[in-house]
Amino acid sequence: MEGTLILRLTVAALLGGIIGFDREYRAKEAGLRTHFLVALGSALFMIVSMYGFGEGAKGDPGRVAAQVVTGIGFIGAGSIMIHKQFVRGLTTASGLWATAGIGLAVGGGMYWIGIAAMLLTLAGLELSTLVFKSVGLHTSLLVFSTTDDENLTRVLAQIHEKGYNLVSYEASHETVGDGNLFRVTMVVKTRNYADDTHLFQFMQSLPGLTIEKME
Repeated sequence: MEGTLILRLTVAALLGGIIGFDREYRAKEAGLRTHFLVALGSALFMIVSMYGFGEGAKGDPGRVAAQVVTGIGFIGAGSIMIHKQFVRGLTTASGLWATAGIGLAVGGGMYWIGIAAMLLTLAGLELSTLVFKSVGLHTSLLVFSTTDDENLTRVLAQIHEKGYNLVSYEASHETVGDGNLFRVTMVVKTRNYADDTHLFQFMQSLPGLTIEKME
């Protein structure tokens, strides 16, 4: 019995690790270790609820599974970032939720269901990116600083000229030496990833401008 249960833990952890490796490769908030542990922990909770209270115990594994889903909700919520109309991390949170489900399935002995769910999760994460990479609007968060206030005008003019949608714009400045340092945080919607690249290259070409974050 112990060998079978250890096999379930191992399979669940490996399936979670595969999803986590994909997320790690994409430099997402939750990577290999997080997904590995979520799947492993979910499988362990399922196994304990099914076999951990003795043969005569009348437990309900469904109650433990429901509590795992609730607990993963808190972890997923911590990966979601909201900045005005910009929401980031929903896919990561959903991936953690799916990984927990995979761990529960394998912990319950449904190996093939877990494997199929892992493959479908990867398909949803990767194939959709490939298919819709150049379709629809893409939202980007940009944070940059510059010592030349004319760069602010140049960036806004470029966004307007290219027809991008400026969702939000926040600017602040501080005195540095004999001049000012302007720091800008803005959210931009572009048509595709190529537009992101063009905007990034344009901003890089501006003298005295440093891109601190673009995601």
